[in-house]
Amino acid sequence: MIFKILAGDKQTKARCGELRLGHHSISTPVFMPVGTQGTVKTLTPQQLKETHTKIILCNAYHLCLRPGEQIIKQLGGIHKFMGWDGAIITDSGGYQIFSLSGLTRVSDKGVEFQSPVDGTRLFLTPERMMQIQNDIGADVIMPFDECVPYPCEKDRASVAVKRTLEWAGRCLTTHKNRQQTLFGIVQGSVFRELRIECARNLVEMNFEGYSIGGLSVGEGLLLMNEVLDYTVDYLPADKPRYLMGVGFPVDILNAVERGIDMFDCVVPTRNGRNGCAFTGTGRVKILNSQYKEDTAPLDQTCECYTCRNFSRAYLRHLFLTHEILGLALLSLHNIFFFQNLMQQVRESIVNGEFRDFKAAFLSRQSD
Repeated sequence: MIFKILAGDKQTKARCGELRLGHHSISTPVFMPVGTQGTVKTLTPQQLKETHTKIILCNAYHLCLRPGEQIIKQLGGIHKFMGWDGAIITDSGGYQIFSLSGLTRVSDKGVEFQSPVDGTRLFLTPERMMQIQNDIGADVIMPFDECVPYPCEKDRASVAVKRTLEWAGRCLTTHKNRQQTLFGIVQGSVFRELRIECARNLVEMNFEGYSIGGLSVGEGLLLMNEVLDYTVDYLPADKPRYLMGVGFPVDILNAVERGIDMFDCVVPTRNGRNGCAFTGTGRVKILNSQYKEDTAPLDQTCECYTCRNFSRAYLRHLFLTHEILGLALLSLHNIFFFQNLMQQVRESIVNGEFRDFKAAFLSRQSD
């Protein structure tokens, strides 16, 4: 991996860079659509390319359950398996496993949990998760970490940080595929000293990039921004910073302002499948009756395939009749909108106008 900062905003911590992963060149800040099961729901790889997507996120936990990492390895790795020649990052699935709540038993050795697929008891360790991700073959991989819910008592969060750090070290030792980039994950809930402790220790381990996990779990926008403000200061300026699972436009803009380079979230596709489109003037809920005879596109300024070819009235018809095409067209538009937003963000940083761009964008949002 090679990461270069190409421009920085003089009024904020926002920066524009280039992330090189093998033969993949990715401009940052970057938004990564989520393809949990090896697919971005309702969209083909070709459609994703048309939205200018360069990198997507898959989930190693889900892929090891189905179809299994050995099948993916046997069939040529995740890129060939899903027909995607862009870059791929895999999350270790820590958040998904711990969200199973009472179905998990956590120890320093690893996590025992009940498979949501067939109910069998499984045991994952940091070493096992590294092997799974090495076999899957993504470009960037994540260590096994312990996530905590919000709210969370400080003592509970402290135990999780110590375990996350121990597991991070074990992942570094086990990780053997040097063609893959391994990031560290900063945990610590909303406790300043725990976040700083975790960040400092991970930096000493010298990961190639750093993720901030455990946010957007109910703590609210103000607390999330506060955590980012002090956490980013303890991460190296010359390495990529990745905010995991955060993806509404206002969240992205606030995080870019604080020096974050990478984002992933299900927000654009999940909203698209539920009939909600992001536009330059706010969200459009396509099932609203006001769009019954509306001949306008979702967004007058958008150049995506959906907006160039279909009216709001037709899209509303698709959702009312439960046609799958409606889900695909809104998801396609939303991904295009997010990628176009990131392009505008990068241009505003290069031009020294990020703060003005952010203010103007938010002022046009009606919701």
